[in-house]
Amino acid sequence: MASEQWNEDIAYAMTPLKLVMWPLGVWPLQVYNIYSLIRCVLTTCFMSIVVILPTIEFYLGCTDAEQNIYALMLTCCGMLAVTKMICVRIYATNFTKNYKSALNDYMLIENDEQRAIMHRHAFMGRALLYSTISIAYIDAVLYSLIPFLGNEYNNQTNITNKDIILEYTVPSRCTLKYLNVPDMHKMYCLIELISMLLTCTSNYGNDTLILHVALHICGQVKILKYKFMNFNVTGPKTNDRFNAIIERHSHLMAMTKILADGISFILLMQLFISSVFLCIAGFEFILALKVNDVNMILRSAMVLNAILAQITIYSFVGDYLKSQMEEIATYIYQSVWYDLPATLMKNLTFVIMRSQSPVQFQAGNFIVINFMTYMSILKTSVSYLSVLRVMVES
Repeated sequence: MASEQWNEDIAYAMTPLKLVMWPLGVWPLQVYNIYSLIRCVLTTCFMSIVVILPTIEFYLGCTDAEQNIYALMLTCCGMLAVTKMICVRIYATNFTKNYKSALNDYMLIENDEQRAIMHRHAFMGRALLYSTISIAYIDAVLYSLIPFLGNEYNNQTNITNKDIILEYTVPSRCTLKYLNVPDMHKMYCLIELISMLLTCTSNYGNDTLILHVALHICGQVKILKYKFMNFNVTGPKTNDRFNAIIERHSHLMAMTKILADGISFILLMQLFISSVFLCIAGFEFILALKVNDVNMILRSAMVLNAILAQITIYSFVGDYLKSQMEEIATYIYQSVWYDLPATLMKNLTFVIMRSQSPVQFQAGNFIVINFMTYMSILKTSVSYLSVLRVMVES
C-alpha cells in the first residue's frame, strides 16, 4: 500500500514535466546516452531557425520598422530558449542530483501532513507548467495564423499573383528568396510553427523544470521547520534524532546551492533579455496606441504579459525560498531548545546562523532574484520608456 501511494505521489509530481522535457532531451532523470543527445541537438537546431532567419532579414534590410521589432523579439526569444537548453544540458548533473533527491524525499514521507505539504507544492509546479505552456502555445498558433490572414487579404483585393507578398510565421521572406528555395509557402510556415512551439517549450518548460524543484525544496524546508518546532526531547536517542534533523538542513542547503549554481547564467540571460523585451514591447505598444493599430496593440500586450509573468514567477519563488530558509531560526526558537543537552544547544547556534544567510537564486552570482530586483527592473524599463515616449511625441 505504501509503495502504491509512493508511485501515485511520484506520478502526480513528475509525469507532466517528464512528458514535456523528455522529448527535448533534457529530462534530469533520463539516461544520458546518444539518443538523448540526438533529441537535444535536433531540438536546438529547430529553435535556431527562430534566431537565424530574423537575423538574416536584418542583414538584408528589406523589412519595415514594425517587422524589425517583431523580428528582434523573436530573435531574443530564440536566443533565450537555446541558452536554457544548452545550460540545462551542461549542468545536467546539478539537476539530476536535485531530482534524485526529490525522489528519495517521496520515499521518506512519514505522515499525511508531510504528504499534504509535498502535494501542495507539487500542485504549484503543475499549475505553473500547465498555465505557461498552454498560453505560450496559444500565442504561437495565433502568430502562425497572421501570415495566412494577410495573404488572404491580398487575394481578396485583386492583387495579381506577381505582386502578392507572401508573409511567414517567422520573418524570412527575403532570406528564402535570397537562398533561392523552392516555392512551398505552407510547408515553410509549418516548419516555422514547429520551431516556435519548440522555442516556447524550451523557454517555459525549462523554467518550470527549475521552479518545480525549487518549490519542492521549499516544501522540504517547511517540513523541516515543523520537525524543529515539534521535536520530542523525551524520546529515545535524542542526540541521533536531532543530529539527523540538522544534517537534513545541511542537505537541503547543499541542494539549493547546486540548483543555484546551475541556473546562474540562465537567470542572467533571463533578466537581460526580459529588460530588453520590456523596452521593445513597451515602445511598440506606445507606437500602436499612437497610430491606433489594434493588431500591434494586442501583440505587444501579449508579449508584455508573458515577460512580466515570467519575471514575477522567478521573483516569487526566489523570495519564497529565501523566506522559508530564514524562518527556520524562528521555528527553532519556538521549540523546546532549552530542554536539549548543552552539546545540541551549541549546534543550534550554527543552524540559526546559517539560516540567516540562506542560499539565494542569483543571476550571474551577483544579482539576487527577488521582488526588489523585480521592482528595480520595472522602474528602469519605465524610465527608458518615458524617454522613448517623449521622442515619439516630439
